[in-house]
Amino acid sequence: MQRGSTAGEDPAAQHPDQEPGCAVVWDPALLAYDFGPYHPMSPVRLELTEKLARSAGLLERPGVRVIGAPIATDAQLTSVHEPAYVEAVRRASEPDTAPPAAELLPFGLGGDDVPTFPGMHEASARIVGGTLAGLDEILAGRARRAVNVAGGMHHAKPGSASGFCIYNDAAIALRHALDAGVGRVLYIDVDVHHGDGVERALWDEPGAITLSVHETGERLFPGTGFVQDAGGAGATGSAINVPLPPRTDAAGWVRAIRSVVPALARAIGPGLLVTQHGADTHRADPLADFRVTLEAHRAVMTTLRKVADEVCEGRWLALGGGGYAVIDVVPRSWAQLIAVATGDPLDPEARMPEDYLEAAAAAREANGLWPDPTVLTYGDGRGLEVADWAAGYDPEDPLDRAVQAARRAAFPEWGLDPFLD
Repeated sequence: MQRGSTAGEDPAAQHPDQEPGCAVVWDPALLAYDFGPYHPMSPVRLELTEKLARSAGLLERPGVRVIGAPIATDAQLTSVHEPAYVEAVRRASEPDTAPPAAELLPFGLGGDDVPTFPGMHEASARIVGGTLAGLDEILAGRARRAVNVAGGMHHAKPGSASGFCIYNDAAIALRHALDAGVGRVLYIDVDVHHGDGVERALWDEPGAITLSVHETGERLFPGTGFVQDAGGAGATGSAINVPLPPRTDAAGWVRAIRSVVPALARAIGPGLLVTQHGADTHRADPLADFRVTLEAHRAVMTTLRKVADEVCEGRWLALGGGGYAVIDVVPRSWAQLIAVATGDPLDPEARMPEDYLEAAAAAREANGLWPDPTVLTYGDGRGLEVADWAAGYDPEDPLDRAVQAARRAAFPEWGLDPFLD
């Protein structure tokens, strides 16, 4: 791979009379991505995120524009996905003419993880269209940053659905950016699960660097993402994996990310940063066992914004992803993501707006859950003290051993010494 900066000309220079702000993708039609009442990925997480962001005034901040989410075209979808798979999704979306399960299962459709539902193709393609709409705002210089919390469907493969994900909007966005002339794109995935679909789709592409920080695949779905997985022929070093031990806590998670991401980002020199912010790292998430807090989410979001500001003049596309504590955690985490992308972070100790608290209580009751009057603020009320990697690492600590293994695997490919800060 060729090294060096490829940031190129600032798109904002094409619009001298306009100061680029932040585009936030929202369309109520995004709630149609709905696998049913007993599925972990409930659309209520998106509905409440938008409600909290609006109630907190984030969507009225200076320079913020809310943009729609159009349905992606087949040409856009097949830039990553196989035409036969797109056709299978389309056929499965029509309940009266859907093929039998035996024909759908090879495409990852129709099982417990990805059950079919009417309108599935349009709902999935709209997520892709929203991510591409945000990306186009950045590429055209109309926005410096963009957020699509409905995006981040990082498990979908070119020829099959996986892990609740049908179309891989993140991978399609990376391909779209490269086709638009961005010389190099850096994708950073901090979901608790490995971003396997994005990595696989860009495995042989030296211009797209994928960096995933996740719980080790030895213990968690999808069972991939090890330090030796470094990219295909001609693209060695383009895949970077930081698998962390189970029960990683908030300070350890932030330490791991800060010990790897900024140095690599500087060395890679991308023209665009794309990030995925699955909230399933949180200690309350029912599908994983990290012990991360909302305060840690906020710290990582601000770190990634600083990285974008430093290495690619602020061009940053932020996506949602996983997260299955859909009422108590995800809306608070992703509202914070919107806050960081649009201006100042939200004070984690501040009380959330009353109309939002009422909406969250109503959602809990509608889902057969007890209202929780303790969930009142944007944070978890837990302090965060993160040890700097430059102060040294502990070889007896499983987390530090995992981070150092990842540094030793990835840093030399980018001209960095894994034993130095």
